[in-house]
Amino acid sequence: MPHILLIDDERKLTDPLSASFERAGYDVSVANDGHAGLSLAMVENPDVIVLDVMMPGLDGWQVCQAVRQHSTVPIIMLTALDDSMDRIKGLELGADDYLVKPFSYKELEAHVRAMLRRVSLDRGEQMPTSITIGDITLDLEAHTVTKAGEEVVLRQKEYEILTLLMTNPGKVITRDRLFDEVWGTDWLGDTRTLDVHMSWLRGKLEDDPTHPVYLQTVRGVGYRFTRSES
Repeated sequence: MPHILLIDDERKLTDPLSASFERAGYDVSVANDGHAGLSLAMVENPDVIVLDVMMPGLDGWQVCQAVRQHSTVPIIMLTALDDSMDRIKGLELGADDYLVKPFSYKELEAHVRAMLRRVSLDRGEQMPTSITIGDITLDLEAHTVTKAGEEVVLRQKEYEILTLLMTNPGKVITRDRLFDEVWGTDWLGDTRTLDVHMSWLRGKLEDDPTHPVYLQTVRGVGYRFTRSES
């Protein structure tokens, strides 16, 4: 699983971010000051570093510069200042991406996934462009879904739910993770909206929505996408 290192002195930020990333299937390390973060970066060789700029002692600029002397790991800088000079400074020191506070978990996770995709491409790893399970095909490039060769029109949230489930075939995706990745951690609406969307998906993808083969409920936990009828 991808390993993320969060370096930020604000525990009120790192604690919920760490929990959300772990629910999403990431391995997460946290450092709440620059010195500890630099040590972890050197020892643990994370896949992505999320690094705050403004920290007491060793700040994010210094950590970034030090990491770059030894590693090409992708670094996403966090700052409370939306200043082009800060962005330029970060890029000159070797940062790969930049995110201005406040931001949602969903936004940060999208930046992390983009960094991981870039690393995979740099390594020559082939990323799947489509996934077929049974007679359902999810085309990640065309952003389409077909069942037995016929296109199925989905709402955006339905597509995002299906993508998360089909890219983790057979694995149980918790309700918390679905809300984090599809609606964002700041979602305050009715949690039954997930069940409604699942019902819509089953109506479009299952031969018998009352006895789903693909979109299965794991009671008290979440959902999974599988061909098994067990």
